[in-house]
Amino acid sequence: MLTEQYLPLAIHIAVAIGLSASIFAASLLLGRAGKRTPAKDMAYECGMPVREAAAPRFSVKFYLVAMLFILFDIEIVFMYPWAVVYRDFLAQQGGIIFWSMAGFVTVLTIGYIYALKKGALDWRS
Repeated sequence: MLTEQYLPLAIHIAVAIGLSASIFAASLLLGRAGKRTPAKDMAYECGMPVREAAAPRFSVKFYLVAMLFILFDIEIVFMYPWAVVYRDFLAQQGGIIFWSMAGFVTVLTIGYIYALKKGALDWRS
């Protein structure tokens, strides 16, 4: 009985592994057919020769601010549905719903203060 439940999953996994292995093998076999030259390996952009690196280097602060933005953006994603159903749940569950969100906001506020004290949002340095 247990094997009947997992048989479709096992077939799916086997097909996925087999397909990815065959695509990888075909890429290795057929991809080496042509000769590589520096002209072929050079990036092509409107016929102009490449003068500098493809991607400019960004400061680590940029990525840190981006991660903080994602963190606080996800906070809003959690707070919006909570605010929509707050009145309905308040009558049923009392203060539990309020204090759970207060704890959530407190943890995020502590994280925000920590990021400010560490200078994560200071662009001058």
